[in-house]
Amino acid sequence: MIRIALADDHKLFAKGLEGLLEEYDNLIITGLYPNGKELVDAIERDLPDVILTDLNMPVLDGFGVLKYAKSKFPEIKVVVLSMYDEEKIYKKCMHDGADAFILKDADPDELVYTIHEVFEGRHLANFQRVIQQANQSSFYDAFREKFKLSRREVQIIKLIKEGRQNKEIAEDLSLSVQTIETHRKNIHSKLQVNSRIELVNKVQDMHL
Repeated sequence: MIRIALADDHKLFAKGLEGLLEEYDNLIITGLYPNGKELVDAIERDLPDVILTDLNMPVLDGFGVLKYAKSKFPEIKVVVLSMYDEEKIYKKCMHDGADAFILKDADPDELVYTIHEVFEGRHLANFQRVIQQANQSSFYDAFREKFKLSRREVQIIKLIKEGRQNKEIAEDLSLSVQTIETHRKNIHSKLQVNSRIELVNKVQDMHL
């Protein structure tokens, strides 16, 4: 079970994210907080495994949460949620000890995978990965909707079609090999195929 504390002053976003994450059996929300101050006051009581924090909040912002959590509870992982794909902001978060940086408009599966990655200590922090989160809108199409594929899964399918191996795909997307393997298992399940050849044959009509 991964215990998650969330700080964000946008109530609708926070409640929506809580509902999304609690659909997963191994994720539990220990608390929703409208600012960083309320979150840090509750850390010692709730002892979350992962903190999700917005950057722009009243009273205490996300940078304050980062500095406090990493100085007092260095074992707790901190994932920054941001509206901005600016490298300067990303670098400051990494400098202050963030374990990951996720855009608020990223695909939900990107956040879920990132939570698992940071919890298991295998997340590869890379600004290029952030940029890819912002540039995935072109992956929406009828095929994707038909098979309930995430944007990341369609991206991986495209690379598989090009003949890329797991290690190469992981390097291209700034993900771990284990994460790519998990994505491929999910893709095979959704497309009901058992091999790369079957997968490529099934997606020949994809316009990627």
